[in-house]
Amino acid sequence: MASNSNDNRDTNESIWRFKGNGATSDAAAVTLRKLVFGMFKNCNLNSGKTILPSTTKSFKTCPEAEEAVAAAVRSGMANSYAPSPGIFNARRAVADYLNGDLPTKLSPEDVYITGGCNQAIEILMDSLAGNPSANILLPRPGYPHYDARAVYSGVEVRKYDLLPERDFEIDLNELEAVADENTVAMVLINPNNPCGNVYSYDHLNKVAEMARKLGIMVISDEVYDHVVFGDMPFVPMGIFASIVPVITLGSISKGWVVPGWRIGWITMNDPNGIFRSTGVVQAIEDCLDLTPQPSFILQEALPDILEKTPKEFFAKKLKAMRRNVELSCERLKDIPCLSCLKKPESCSYLWVKLDTSMLDNIKSDFDFCTKLVSEESLVLVPGVALGAKNWVRISIGTEESELEEIFDRLKSFYGRHAISKHSTKLNGYANNQRVVSVI
Repeated sequence: MASNSNDNRDTNESIWRFKGNGATSDAAAVTLRKLVFGMFKNCNLNSGKTILPSTTKSFKTCPEAEEAVAAAVRSGMANSYAPSPGIFNARRAVADYLNGDLPTKLSPEDVYITGGCNQAIEILMDSLAGNPSANILLPRPGYPHYDARAVYSGVEVRKYDLLPERDFEIDLNELEAVADENTVAMVLINPNNPCGNVYSYDHLNKVAEMARKLGIMVISDEVYDHVVFGDMPFVPMGIFASIVPVITLGSISKGWVVPGWRIGWITMNDPNGIFRSTGVVQAIEDCLDLTPQPSFILQEALPDILEKTPKEFFAKKLKAMRRNVELSCERLKDIPCLSCLKKPESCSYLWVKLDTSMLDNIKSDFDFCTKLVSEESLVLVPGVALGAKNWVRISIGTEESELEEIFDRLKSFYGRHAISKHSTKLNGYANNQRVVSVI
């Protein structure tokens, strides 16, 4: 029987009028998720080594948070759609949670519940994209989801530097220099990911004054406000809202160690009503009508999570982080190509400088991390993904036994790749565990 000639047609013929949106590829290319999970392709799954860091030994949330979610499920009260801004009890709970440190108190109407901080970033970028010439100032290094969503929304990105020699303070002179008449906002990450510093009251006051001078809002990412274990106290940017209008982003992902729960918020710290008069409030509310609502179950649970978590939970976690920082800095002494310029006071990472001149056939931080995951099944984030070349971010929010293994593998890797004058030619390290999890 003769075959149908149509069966042999080239499916790429020009009759097809559709194609994928290239803007999604441009935006996704700069996301942390794309880069880190792409690196897993280099893992040798037959090496017998567990991929580290693992989810099985990372810090766990508290029973009170778990029970709050279970109670919300059992109640039957969370089986419908939630209103776009979030349910009232969740908005009120967030306002109460944040108001303790603020001179001008938030009302529930100043709070919008989001599907984690990432959705909050997306809503803000879309809300600011009305002016086709708009640009936004982002820190370098910084969290790349801001870059990705700005690219996708058509908002131009301009960068200002954080200064390692000044404990990663913002370079205010550069901030002013890169701004122009089309600049609409700056993003501040405090406590800072990836650097691990906490900004002082005086420095934040100077930031507020500079933003006012430039006529721009401050978007303050405070996701790590419950992960501060150093001597510098955390100061919320909303304290300076009488100087400059501040949008604060937060979530329970880091403080409660539940990033997969995806529940966060946007708050409007604006006693002078500037956001409402300029249409920003309306734009955010309209964007919320266009996006999926965060889980009603998590919104229903949020008041109990914020109000019933015992202080001992945070105290125990912060004590463990202080121990992990000391252990990590001590273990770095065996790996001369990596140096920590400042011990972190917050977050759950070590931000370290990489000296590739000590290594054979490794030319960059990306090359370092790619070879590391291939040989040792150890996933670190290359600094280039966060906007800083030849830096590396090491996740240290895990049990001590796993942290020791992370540095054993780093030491082994360094021993194999060190140029002879630096190398002690250490033996390789391995174990017989199966691959069980990824980050």
